[in-house]
Amino acid sequence: MTGKLYGIGLGPGDPELMTLKAHRLISSAKVVAYPAPDTGESFARSIASGVIPAEAREIPIIVPMRVERFPAKEIYDKAAEEIASVLSSGEDVVTLCEGDPFFYGSFMYLFERLSERFSIEIVPGVTSLTACAAQLQRPLTSRNDVLTVIPGPIPDAEIEHKVANAQAVAIMKVGRHLARLKALLARMGLLEKAGYVERASLAEQKVHRLVDLDADSAPYFSMILIYKGDEAWTLPPSFSS
Repeated sequence: MTGKLYGIGLGPGDPELMTLKAHRLISSAKVVAYPAPDTGESFARSIASGVIPAEAREIPIIVPMRVERFPAKEIYDKAAEEIASVLSSGEDVVTLCEGDPFFYGSFMYLFERLSERFSIEIVPGVTSLTACAAQLQRPLTSRNDVLTVIPGPIPDAEIEHKVANAQAVAIMKVGRHLARLKALLARMGLLEKAGYVERASLAEQKVHRLVDLDADSAPYFSMILIYKGDEAWTLPPSFSS
């Protein structure tokens, strides 16, 4: 008998936004894996730190957090084999993932390497999309309107085309692209429709109308939401926190 691999969505950062199932599986885990930077604390681990058993074996998956490319394939190959050895011994492995495992989650790289060999269960989590909409107090989309999710690093021409053909837009991974994205949305006449959230649900979160944001760069965990539909959902000038 082999162990089972769990991909656990932790939500956007507030530990209270973990699901009951995530809490139960983590608190009873004997082996816990999670992505971690080469320097500093693992964000995923910090979310679940209050429920990880003190006696649990921990497997940090060291992923460099920097702009230049790194050998991601080798990192996930090595992590998958270490986890596979635990699963082969009959022990379950609980893998932590901020947000949701299958929404831009790194767990998908472990899944593609291990799903043919082991039983895997995905535990979905609250996504950054819904967390940011909650902080802006504005719907993501409604009725038959189309929601388009766009990674901030892609070229302007692609972003402009996708934004023009959607009624609601989420631009993720804003980071160092903030100034470029603001300029693009200004040219499209959408700054007044755009809300900005960084580090949603955490104590240090920031929530603004994009037009009021006085910055040229943003953290990786930041998002721009645009809803082009109902005028009732335009953010008021006083909205800022």
